[in-house]
Amino acid sequence: MTEPLQLAGISLDCGNPEALARFYIELLGGRLLWNNDGSAGIRIPSGLTMIAQKVADYTAPSWPGTSIVHLDLAADTDLDQCQLRALRIGAKPAPTQPDPRWRVLLDPAGHPFCITTCTPPP
Repeated sequence: MTEPLQLAGISLDCGNPEALARFYIELLGGRLLWNNDGSAGIRIPSGLTMIAQKVADYTAPSWPGTSIVHLDLAADTDLDQCQLRALRIGAKPAPTQPDPRWRVLLDPAGHPFCITTCTPPP
């Protein structure tokens, strides 16, 4: 029997890999692993690798509506302050906010991500 697969990283399509990688470094912490014309990779403190991958004629997903994967990020106890921090570094609020326990924001490339204090126990 083969071993289960392991998550190697998360890739996000975009038009400007360096800018998107810098946004996530500032939002999540971590360090730049590489940056070239086609992609930029970062390693966040949890050990996960995120890759911003350049796509010609990139079009941002639509929220809500487009069937996509999005990031759910755990906040400390102050959801408002975490949202303000994300907005200060370049996020934008999504036009639809379906639940007050979650804040849906868009990164600089238009990918939705959620911030919440509702997280499962470790």
